[in-house]
Amino acid sequence: MRAFVLLACLLAVAHASGVAHPRTLVLYDDVKVRQTHSIFLSSLQARGHTLTFAHVNDEEVKLQKYGEYLFENLVLFSPSAEDLPAGVSHEEIVAFIDSGRNALIAVNRNVSEPIRNVANECGIDFDEEETAVIDHVNFDVSDATNGDGTHTIVVSDKTVKSSVLLGKGPSAPVLFRGIGHAGTSGTRLLIRVLTGSETAYSAVPGAKVVDFPQSAGTDTLLVTAMQARNNARVVFSGSLDLFSDKFFSAPVQVYSAEGTGKKHAKSGNEEFAIELSQWNFAERGLLRASNLTHKLAGSHTVNPQQYRIKDEIDFSIQIEEWSQSKQAWVPFTENDVQLEFVMIDPYIRTTLKHDGHGNYATRFTAPDVYGVFKFRIAYRKLGYSNLEVSQQVAVHPFRHNEFERFIDVAYPYYISAFSVFAGFALFGVVFLYHKD
Repeated sequence: MRAFVLLACLLAVAHASGVAHPRTLVLYDDVKVRQTHSIFLSSLQARGHTLTFAHVNDEEVKLQKYGEYLFENLVLFSPSAEDLPAGVSHEEIVAFIDSGRNALIAVNRNVSEPIRNVANECGIDFDEEETAVIDHVNFDVSDATNGDGTHTIVVSDKTVKSSVLLGKGPSAPVLFRGIGHAGTSGTRLLIRVLTGSETAYSAVPGAKVVDFPQSAGTDTLLVTAMQARNNARVVFSGSLDLFSDKFFSAPVQVYSAEGTGKKHAKSGNEEFAIELSQWNFAERGLLRASNLTHKLAGSHTVNPQQYRIKDEIDFSIQIEEWSQSKQAWVPFTENDVQLEFVMIDPYIRTTLKHDGHGNYATRFTAPDVYGVFKFRIAYRKLGYSNLEVSQQVAVHPFRHNEFERFIDVAYPYYISAFSVFAGFALFGVVFLYHKD
C-alpha cells in the first residue's frame, strides 16, 4: 500500500510540474529589466507562463501565503539587491527550492549577500566581488573596438552536450559578460552548462594579477544548473547580460589581429537561454511512471503479495516523457532503464526492454533467498527528472509439501539405506534359522 501511495505522489508531482500555465514570479531591482530583457520574458509568456513582475522594494511580494505556494517558478534578475523582501528572503527561496519548485538566478559582478547565500546552499560559490571573467584570446571584437579593452565580453562555445538541456545547442557561440563561479567540493548535482575556454580566468579587470586566479580555464563556470533530488531545477548565471536583448541580437566574432575570426550575424544567446529555460522550468526532461505490474510467469494474477524462491517473475511498467510541443505525455524510449530486486542490497539487477511505446518489461528468476524484497527502479540520467518507483513483496521458501521426494543426486544414499535393510534382514534369517 505504501508503494502505491509513493507512486501516486510521484505522479502528482510530475503532473504538477507539467501544468499548462505555470505561474512565474520575476523579481528585479531595476525597472528597465522589463525592456532590456523583453525578448526572453516574452518567450516565457509565449510558452504559457503567467508572469508576475515585482520590484525588490515591494514588501508585499511573497512566494507563499497561508502555507500554499503562489508560484511554480522564480526568475531572480536582481543581482545587486542587498535587501530582498521578507517573503522572498534567501531562506524563503531555499524553502521554495526544497518544495520542488524551480528558480533562474542571474547576477553580475556585484553579487549581493542574500544571493550568495542561496548559491552556497545549492553548492555554488561565486567569485569575489568586482571580479569578472576575462579572456585575452576568446573575446568578442566589440570589446576591442567599443569596449575598454579589458576583454570581459568573452565568447564561449563550451556548452554541455545534452539535447535534453539545450536541444540541438546554439548555432553560434555565446556572449558572456559577468562573474565566474565554482562548484563546492563534493557536489554531484551540478551540471556545467557553460564554461570558459582554456584561456579564461577570473580577476579584477585592469588590476595586476598577483596570486593564482580563483578560477581559471574550463574550471571557470559561467552558467551552472542543479537538479535537486526532489527534482527542483535551479540555474545560476554569472551574467545578467547573457539574457538581454542586446546580447540576443548582437553579432559575435572572436577578435584576431588579422580579422580572420569567424563572424556570426547573431549570437547563440537567444537559443541558449530559451532552450535552457525550457529545461529549467520543467518543460522538458520530465518523466513519470505508471501501470507497474508483476506476476508469476504464466499466471493471470497481477501484483501478488508474495512469491516463492526460484519463481519466474514477469515485471512491466510504463514510462512516459512530457512533450511541451504536444502538451501531452509521450512514450519514453531509452534503452538504459534498469530494474533491481532488492533486500538491503540488489540480488537482481537487469535492464528493461521496451516495445517503442513506453512499455518496459523483463522476466527474471527470484533468488534462492527468502525475505522481504522490493521491485525498485531508480533512474537518474543527465537532464531528466529523477524517477524512483518501488513496490514491496515477500519471497518465501518451499513449503514442506513442495519439496521433491526423490532427487537424482540422493540415489546413492537411497541405495545404501536399502542395502542396510536388506543386509539386516539376511542376517536375521541366517541367525534364526541356520544353526551352523
